[in-house]
Amino acid sequence: MRILGILLVVLGIIALAVPTITFMTTERAVDTSFFKIDYQKPHTIVLNPIVGIVAVIAGVAMLFAGRRTGTV
Repeated sequence: MRILGILLVVLGIIALAVPTITFMTTERAVDTSFFKIDYQKPHTIVLNPIVGIVAVIAGVAMLFAGRRTGTV
């Protein structure tokens, strides 16, 4: 449970630091036997800051919950 909490905190901080992720895919527009045209299409994933905040809070809560049950 502690590892999951640490992972959530790290991913939450990354989501807050990098609000968008853009990657390119190559798609074929024309495909004949001797003539091919490819183009690159961008895709953007927008990460809402609320998702990062919730992930950090959940990760910290899991870290504290794991610490509390381990000492009893």
